[in-house]
Amino acid sequence: MADKVAFLGLGVMGYPMAGHLRKAGHEVTVYNRTAAKAEAWAREHGGAAAASPREAARDARIVFACVGNDDDVRAVALGPDGAFAGMAPGAIFVDHTTTSASLACELDEAARALDLGFVDAPVSGGQAGAEKGILTVMAGGGEAPYAAAEPVIQSYARAVRLMGPAGSGQLTKMVNQICIAGVVEGLSEGIHFAMKAGLDPAAVIEVISKGAAQSWQMENRYKTMIEGEFNHGFAVDWMRKDLGICLGEARVNGAHLPVAALVDQFYSEVQAMGGNRWDTSSLVARLNKTGR
Repeated sequence: MADKVAFLGLGVMGYPMAGHLRKAGHEVTVYNRTAAKAEAWAREHGGAAAASPREAARDARIVFACVGNDDDVRAVALGPDGAFAGMAPGAIFVDHTTTSASLACELDEAARALDLGFVDAPVSGGQAGAEKGILTVMAGGGEAPYAAAEPVIQSYARAVRLMGPAGSGQLTKMVNQICIAGVVEGLSEGIHFAMKAGLDPAAVIEVISKGAAQSWQMENRYKTMIEGEFNHGFAVDWMRKDLGICLGEARVNGAHLPVAALVDQFYSEVQAMGGNRWDTSSLVARLNKTGR
């Protein structure tokens, strides 16, 4: 069934995600802080562009957001021009931004006070996953708003699951980022070691990727890592933001994350090399002192 929906935030993730909603037959109104991008999306996909989150959310059954950080989410959701102010009772706000779990609980409480539904639903799969419509979505929230939103989310997801109450999606995304940090550092050290040992690193990876060392990062990033080319996928700046959220949550719940903390510092070294916008596989650059 086609729904009237809104999408707030048209970055490298949001732009194609909103496009998949339109391709699925939904009536889509978009909002972006840079209005020209919203207008360009509307021309390309046949949807509508709104001047504010509140205007975009008016009459929408589901409002999706994918912006930058906690403050960006508050800016598009709350206040007189925020989406909550334009949503009718019973409408649902789905936040795809990676944020703190505490923000998800804050927005869930604010939504309940207005008789709105709320789902925190961070995603994994990167820009390529968004463009192909094969993201993994980790959700938190009530069962009723999740059940209503899930079929629409499937427009751009190959896997979506409710993990628990509000905040659970964000906590699950933290686990995802913790795991990725360790895997990328291990892969970086392996490639660096192979080079120093005089081996053909590509041949090494092609062999070991068929065994227990295999990972998505190994399969999809080893060639560009060897070449010192890091213009693919999730940026270092965003990974440091996410790891900061993970480490902050760990201080609250008592988890010990020594590897994640160390890798976060390694990423700070990549930033010092000028690699803020390099993708996360650029950890190998601090070992090889290369990158472009």
